[in-house]
Amino acid sequence: MVECLGFFILLFSFPTISCAETMVTKQPFGNLPDGTSIDVYTLRSQLVEARVMTYGATLISMKTPDRKGVWDDIVLGFDTLGDYVANNNGKGAAFFGPIVGRYANRIADARFAIDGHNYSLTRNNGKNTIHGGPHGFHNQVWSAKPVTQGVELAYRSQDGEEGYPGNLAVTVRYTLENGSLTIDYSATTDKPTVVNLTNHSYFNLRGQGKGDVLSTRLTLNASRFTPVDSNLIPTGELRAVAGTPLDFQKPMLIGARIDSDYEQMILGHGYDHNFVLDSAGGDLTQAAEAYEPSTGRVLRVSTTEPGVQLYTANFLDGSIAGKGGLKYTKRSAFCLEPQHFPDSPNHPSFPSTQLRPGQRYHTITVFMLGER
Repeated sequence: MVECLGFFILLFSFPTISCAETMVTKQPFGNLPDGTSIDVYTLRSQLVEARVMTYGATLISMKTPDRKGVWDDIVLGFDTLGDYVANNNGKGAAFFGPIVGRYANRIADARFAIDGHNYSLTRNNGKNTIHGGPHGFHNQVWSAKPVTQGVELAYRSQDGEEGYPGNLAVTVRYTLENGSLTIDYSATTDKPTVVNLTNHSYFNLRGQGKGDVLSTRLTLNASRFTPVDSNLIPTGELRAVAGTPLDFQKPMLIGARIDSDYEQMILGHGYDHNFVLDSAGGDLTQAAEAYEPSTGRVLRVSTTEPGVQLYTANFLDGSIAGKGGLKYTKRSAFCLEPQHFPDSPNHPSFPSTQLRPGQRYHTITVFMLGER
């Protein structure tokens, strides 16, 4: 039974919950090669429809109207479970919409130390590890249950999985209220470990597969960023964005300076950088706003995290056919990934990502959609 606005609704095999004008439904989405069944939960309000599947706790679609009232899907992905599985297990997985972890972003040389103990991780990004390794959270089956206005997913990451220490109990809750999709993350551990979770959705406010995002106007509430080396690993410096192509303190077209000869743009093949939020994390604060003039759609991102990674789909090359068979090309989307900084376990000066027994990891991100 679920209590919802004073009413009790009995949940059957395919439950429907109506809460504050948000409808939550559950449908089968297919089976993995080993026969495991995967479900998809649809969250729908008057302003947004979001669909989340239990494989990878993945946001597989997010539909919203433009200024003319025309609905479209604004996140990249696939129509079938089989395509997600093939991409996640292929060389150079694109990570279309899952929860990535145990550690989002890169860890240099796939290693770190805690309390004098050295840990070696699975490499899947040259000599580094990225997004938790090839069998990270994006490639796992999460248990799920409907909750008021959304769905709660859980996963238990075993001690030693992809090299990370400790049994980690993770819960991620997606809830939808009007135009805002909230992702609430929490985790506990039985050994000292590192944790850094985010959602890795690719956004195109024109609609998925409908061209590039170079005309999207982006604002980031960040006066500094973490420069990277040739392996896209932070150098440890916190550099001012002022006077560089990474200055989005005022609205700027994503494409205005993306092909600059500035060293950091060359190293990233465009934007693939962590921005140090002026809020410094802790309180839920707006980190970014993206506005697409052609459709009027606006995406605002608020978070309790200290950083946000901006990635402009620099490595998509048209070889991936996404929803409706549409080809995903270079710069056909942008990612705004609230998180702690890349390679923090190897940079003591960065905000810590360590989690110890008795502590609770807890972060919140809100994607708010509208139009103007």
